[in-house]
Amino acid sequence: MIIIKKLGISIYPNHASYEDNINYIRQAHEYGFSKIFMCLLSVEGSKSAILSDFKKTITEAKHLGFEIIVDVSPKTFTALDIDYNDLSFFNDLGADGLRLDLGFTGLEEAKMTHNKFDLKIEINMSNATHYIDNILSYQPNRENLIGSHNFYPQRYTGLSYDFFEECSLKFLKYGLHTSAFITSPESSFGPWPIMEGMPTLEEHRNLSLKTQAKHLFATQLIDDVIISNCFASNEEMSILSNLSKSMITFKIHLSDNVTELEKTILFQEPHFYRGDISDYVIRSTQSRVKYKEYSFPSHDCNNIQRGDIVIGNDNYGQYKGELQIALKEMQNDGNKNIIARIDDEENILMNYLKPWEMFAFE
Repeated sequence: MIIIKKLGISIYPNHASYEDNINYIRQAHEYGFSKIFMCLLSVEGSKSAILSDFKKTITEAKHLGFEIIVDVSPKTFTALDIDYNDLSFFNDLGADGLRLDLGFTGLEEAKMTHNKFDLKIEINMSNATHYIDNILSYQPNRENLIGSHNFYPQRYTGLSYDFFEECSLKFLKYGLHTSAFITSPESSFGPWPIMEGMPTLEEHRNLSLKTQAKHLFATQLIDDVIISNCFASNEEMSILSNLSKSMITFKIHLSDNVTELEKTILFQEPHFYRGDISDYVIRSTQSRVKYKEYSFPSHDCNNIQRGDIVIGNDNYGQYKGELQIALKEMQNDGNKNIIARIDDEENILMNYLKPWEMFAFE
């Protein structure tokens, strides 16, 4: 099965005007976003009123090709008098699926995946129980079963990475489509009064939107990355739209003395992580073959720190021209030029690069 990774936004219709929401949706569409998370948990009113208010926004989004998932819970079903055997309300709404923030017993979720409208049933991934195994024991339609992590508006309550990984692997082993949330530093609101950022991972709370997205895609645990809060800026959406979802690209800062040849190797040559791995360096060796007849004068030969990018200079014999990323602090005997450094925020991405995997610099 081919997995199409998506970028998404979140919409909270009762917290912003119809016009502002539609403008945001149109802007997201221009930047290639294709998924919308819409929260019904905090909505009050009659079924007919909600249908009227939400459907207008959803109809416009559907015309632009968005996939729309609405967030509900058993409480929502009760409040709106919806039976899990009859999901016509969500079909009438125009949604493509519903996310169960809190689940049922497993049997109900499995039954819902067989709904006649082919609505997706999105399961809360942020738990380490056997919930998903239980649902699968009731033989759901796996084509309609997907997963999504929570977001966490309260500081210090987001998931730890180890727990996030444990939970995600439970879905990955079944080949289910997954998503998680990132938080925009430039956005001001979500579904609840308290909003101290809204990431899935706590370590993302104070990072740039770009680094958060890069990290989630680099883990290879998450298919869709969704901005949780409103409204992300045009600049933020533009940056994400140009992000590679399949290859780790490191943001770097060049050394003052970097040469034009070294910049050519950094930005114009393909790089892959050589397979016979070291604890100390990530090696990209093809540049030493292609540029073996070129000169690499010695410069910036200080001791090497984690995140430094180096190239063997003229003193290094057959290793002249080889590019490496430092994984640990090392002594430099004058054979390696420090030509750049990975941005401190993105040091974490080195942990996810695998042998033979392609990578790039920006």
